[in-house]
Amino acid sequence: MAGHSKFKNIMHRKGAQDKKRAKVFGRLIKELTVAARSSTDPDSNPRLRSALSAARAANMPKDNIERVLKRAEGGEGENYDEIRYEGYGPGGTALIVDAMTDNRNRTASEVRAAFNKFGGSLGETGSVSFMFDRVGQIIYPADVTDADTMFEVVLEAGAENVESDENGHEVICAPDDFNAVREALETVFGAPEESGLTWKPQNLIAVDEGQATTLLKLLDALDDNDDVQNVSSNFDISDDVIAKLA
Repeated sequence: MAGHSKFKNIMHRKGAQDKKRAKVFGRLIKELTVAARSSTDPDSNPRLRSALSAARAANMPKDNIERVLKRAEGGEGENYDEIRYEGYGPGGTALIVDAMTDNRNRTASEVRAAFNKFGGSLGETGSVSFMFDRVGQIIYPADVTDADTMFEVVLEAGAENVESDENGHEVICAPDDFNAVREALETVFGAPEESGLTWKPQNLIAVDEGQATTLLKLLDALDDNDDVQNVSSNFDISDDVIAKLA
């Protein structure tokens, strides 16, 4: 689940840090499977390097990773399709849902049902993505270093921006620079808490308490879907409302 830092803060307060490991690993295995299609050599496959980094950051057992790569080498990996859904949620918020599935009809039906149940509506491809920028996002916990040091390292690594606060450090870079920036940061700070390509909203839309309550239910429903890899949104919820919903 991706979004701006306030969204991450909400999810942490709601206990999302206690997600079932099996669900996290399932999403990582899908990404490893798709990434390994073209090559199982991480040196020549940037997407696979990124997937391996994410798997290590999540403490996925080495045996699980090797099993996926061996299946890919033998042409035995599952054939997942990558699909992107775009739509609107409560309060006119925009959502982009990235999924990997072996059954397009099932996933489309389940995603549409979640939107319909919680006051949203699915749109056509391109209906909301123009309001977002595709970026590389790398997140480190706040205690890995101070803001000034992080800024210096990020600048040297070639990233576009970094935002540091009590919740952590969020590094943003161009998609083409993602692997180089992540690897440069890893040499200094170790594996990030999270990293990957995501959709960063250009502007945020404020939602009130009622809208926020329904929106979070929609996000939870999407997050519970095994086919959904990532959800990005452009909502902004005030600290007062966050405190009430926590």
